[in-house]
Order: sequence, then C-alpha cells, then structure tokens
Amino acid sequence: MQVLTKRYPKNCLLTVMDRYLAVVRNMEQVVMIPSLLRDVQLSEHGGQAQKGASDLYTYFTMLKAIRMDVEHGLLPREEWQAKVAGCKADEAENEAAETEETKEEKVSGELDLETQFHVHFSSLHRILTHLTAKAQEVTRKYQEMTGQVL
Repeated sequence: MQVLTKRYPKNCLLTVMDRYLAVVRNMEQVVMIPSLLRDVQLSEHGGQAQKGASDLYTYFTMLKAIRMDVEHGLLPREEWQAKVAGCKADEAENEAAETEETKEEKVSGELDLETQFHVHFSSLHRILTHLTAKAQEVTRKYQEMTGQVL
C-alpha cells in the first residue's frame, strides 16, 4: 500500500481524499483479475451478505470511477448526463434541468451558505470514509479468494 507523503490534520478532507485514493490504487494493484469478483457478495461485519447487494465487481468498478472523478475533477454537466444516459439529453431534459436549477438557486439563496458548506463537507467526508472501507473490504476479500492473505 502506498504511504501518504502529505501531512494534513486527521479529519481534514484532503487527508480523507488522499487515504481514499491510496486505498483504491492499492485495490487496483492487488486485484489482478477483476472478473473473479463477479457474483461474489460483500459480506457485512456479521458475515452475512445483504440481500440484493451489489457484487464485488460492481464495487470495484464504482470505486475506480469515483477515484478518477476525485483525481481529475468532475465532467461538465452535459457530458455527465450524456455518460449516464448513454446519449445526449434531449430538449425536455434540458428545460427541466434549467427549471430545477432556478428552484435550487432560490432555495440556496435562502439558506445560510456556511451551513450548506458544513452539511456538504461532512457528507463528503462520511462518504469518502465509507468508500475507503469498501475498497479495503474488496481488496481483503480478493486476497482471501486468491490465497494472498498475509
């Protein structure tokens, strides 16, 4: 696993992001045959897999995609919509998005920006911490499957 070279306070968002990036890079280096992860469920702490939960391969690809977004930034909104939909958004979607943005601007103007920042900041911190744990779990499970457990 890569060692973090930057020094930030423990709960700093940059620390959490660096930790996530390092753990996902480690996962990518350990998982040499991602297809082995197909149809293998991620077991929770009690050893039971959640019903209807995604398989390890789905987690693996999701974690890699999020790593790319964290490292390289977000795609412009239009490109992201096209990527998600598989094609460019039609005119009706664009109009609905513009209407939604207008509503969001009204609401965001009414709320305290500092409060919004803290809500989003803490949510991002919590999500990145959760995703880091998932990447560690995918790596551990792969190592168990392939007999690489240390």
